[in-house]
Amino acid sequence: MKFYFSRWLAVASIVFASTTLMNAQSKMTPTNPRNNPAWTHLVDAYFDQVYLPFNPTDGTSAGLHQYDRKLENYSRASLNRQAAALHTYEQKVAAFPSARLDQLDAGDREFLLGNIRSQLLTLETIRPWQKDPDWYSSGITNSAFTIIERNYAPADVRLAALIEREKQMPEALEAARANLVNPPKIYTEIALEQLPGIISFFQKDIPAAFTGVKDPKLLAQFHASNRAVIQALTSYQSWVKTDLLPKSNGDFRIGAATFSAKLRDDEMIDIPLDRLLEIAYADMHKNQDQFRQVAHELDPNKTPMELLAELQADHPAPDQLLGKFQLTFNNLIQFIRTKQIVSIPSDVQPTLEDTPPFMRATTFASMDSPGAYEKGSHKAYFNVTVPRSDETPQEISESMAAFNIGTIVSTSVHEAYPGHYVQFLFMPQIHSRVRKMLYSSSNVEGWAHYCEQMMLDEGYGQPGWGAKDARETKLIRLGQLDDALLRDARFVVGIKMHTGQMTMDQAVDFFNKEGYQTRANGLVETKRGTSDPTYLYYTLGKLMILNLRHDLQQKEGAAFSLEKFHNDFLLQGGVPLPIVRRAMLGDSSPVL
Repeated sequence: MKFYFSRWLAVASIVFASTTLMNAQSKMTPTNPRNNPAWTHLVDAYFDQVYLPFNPTDGTSAGLHQYDRKLENYSRASLNRQAAALHTYEQKVAAFPSARLDQLDAGDREFLLGNIRSQLLTLETIRPWQKDPDWYSSGITNSAFTIIERNYAPADVRLAALIEREKQMPEALEAARANLVNPPKIYTEIALEQLPGIISFFQKDIPAAFTGVKDPKLLAQFHASNRAVIQALTSYQSWVKTDLLPKSNGDFRIGAATFSAKLRDDEMIDIPLDRLLEIAYADMHKNQDQFRQVAHELDPNKTPMELLAELQADHPAPDQLLGKFQLTFNNLIQFIRTKQIVSIPSDVQPTLEDTPPFMRATTFASMDSPGAYEKGSHKAYFNVTVPRSDETPQEISESMAAFNIGTIVSTSVHEAYPGHYVQFLFMPQIHSRVRKMLYSSSNVEGWAHYCEQMMLDEGYGQPGWGAKDARETKLIRLGQLDDALLRDARFVVGIKMHTGQMTMDQAVDFFNKEGYQTRANGLVETKRGTSDPTYLYYTLGKLMILNLRHDLQQKEGAAFSLEKFHNDFLLQGGVPLPIVRRAMLGDSSPVL
């Protein structure tokens, strides 16, 4: 069964990293250290007294392991305390005079204020704690996952921390029973789809991650705590199915006002939703036209969907998969340096490996880099889920379809070069705690999605650069366009579903007909959109970056350097793109 963590936690897995490059010499000039003690004190107080105590799993992900033994408190009383603390700091941050701050700190103030307001919007208006049973079961699972995903400390040390977290998990599931009231049926159904995989994760994957531990006392404590979690999850599964599901008649739609507020708080975007839809449709139609044109050039006698099926069948053998990614990495790095696309601060590549057993159910490919404050684990892993020898031929064929020639290129670009991994390599140059701990999705995912198109536009995928002939060049472009159409469809579906303009069935059809996705994938994407309404940030971010590049090129003329543009962009960190635009252009002109 496909197992994925809760949608609200998905973004938390993209944690900026320092990796082996923490000590690497960079050619770029670091951003200036913070120079306002009062502001620094306020930021530190917020993270140390509010954000991290209420979000200890984020502390573990960031490399702050004093939080490893703590678990989020899901009780209504704790949620109320969290909201009260956030309101207090909302007032403190809003009251801090921005005139006393330099440009970087002023941007941090806007970013932090928006992030606090976004958390309040989630707690007080969107209210997943009241509506989403998966918010709890996947939440505690992610808290365990962050401890086992990296060897940042000896196994017995991490196991001891996990035991303390596990002891608090049954109470979290009891809080769920008290808090959940009339959830949307789709949320309850998703939770029921998730729970078998979650229970299996605790039964099999977590014990497998600690096979090297030999201390009998520690193992006995682990078996007791883990058994209690499995029992609590099994009971929770039964309760969700027999008691909660019949009472699940709520509405997942957040409505236009809340959607706009979320975009404002998360991304500093105040563009009206009807205008955003016009932008989304325009980009989708442009990508559809280009897809049809490339498909016609490949074979005028076949439909675009027939050629897409051919693309999915064009993949290496499973035992050659890691080698294919390695060759792609090498080729991408050479291309980036030859064409002066962006500086790569370190020669150290992520380590390619088969996905560890406890992660196989969560992803087919992922970048696992240390958090910004991690000191005990310096290696970054690019994990690829290679089919196992005991899988059926059909299972292997379905898995390998995700590793076709187009996907291998786009995944390598998006996750590694020059996407997320290069973002991670720039983090040691950033000295702002706000920018190390928080990020805007339209910035981070927008950059990676922008890179998929930018690299091909700059010539990657041509014969000699990732392709052996003109046919492969076109297949690679089809793969990029297929990914772009998926993101375009998310853009439209997210807005229309949550403003009552589109049903779930219509959304599945839209992904299929307009986004060129299979109906099965369209259903998965539609389900995701019910609780991730603003998953438009991939395309929205890409378009804002393209617009910023265009405007800066117009301003600088012949002096414009693509490499400098990309370097300067990454040195801003993951702040919302209006802040990046203001810093790089020197004005507050429209982002789109």
